Amino acid sequence: MFEAWFTLIVTTGALFGSPGPAPLALAAVGATSGFRKGVPFLFGILTGLVVAILGTLFGLAALFSAVPEAKLICQIVASLYMVYVAYKIASANFVAGNIDEKIPDFKDGFVLNLFNPKAYAAFLAIFSQFLLPVESIELSYALTAISCFLIALIVDILWLAAGGMLKPVFNKPKQARMIRLIFAAVMLIAVGWALF
Repeated sequence: MFEAWFTLIVTTGALFGSPGPAPLALAAVGATSGFRKGVPFLFGILTGLVVAILGTLFGLAALFSAVPEAKLICQIVASLYMVYVAYKIASANFVAGNIDEKIPDFKDGFVLNLFNPKAYAAFLAIFSQFLLPVESIELSYALTAISCFLIALIVDILWLAAGGMLKPVFNKPKQARMIRLIFAAVMLIAVGWALF
């Protein structure tokens, strides 16, 4: 059980901690507005994440119950998508800039994560490959979902809090590229570990 928890923590941390729409937006809000003014945006991001968890969870649970072979197909598709996301992160040419003077609010964060394909793909990968091993399948999905949310909560809070420190790094293309390459490599290791 410890190995399953550790794998879930590392994978979820890598998937939700890697630079993507939500983490970069949180870092930008933290860098320009400060932690306290960014909290409504953070709550919006987390609420959108809950919707993504529930949508993925209930859809996959029903699918895997009806068609057990679908789990392997989902594992392959999700793994391929995660490789693609890792490539996009590694090859991106993002340099932080100033965001609009209007501070993003709850609604902005909610909509951003509600339509964030990375969140759905990440949960697809997690629920098809990293379920916590408990006797009840329902409890396994529930514990995995709660664990993912708590890990994502911690990661998102850290992105918001670290925003002020990240702004100077992302203004330097060489350092920003190194950070993206590290996150991409961690994602590939997690996906490879799950498959093999």
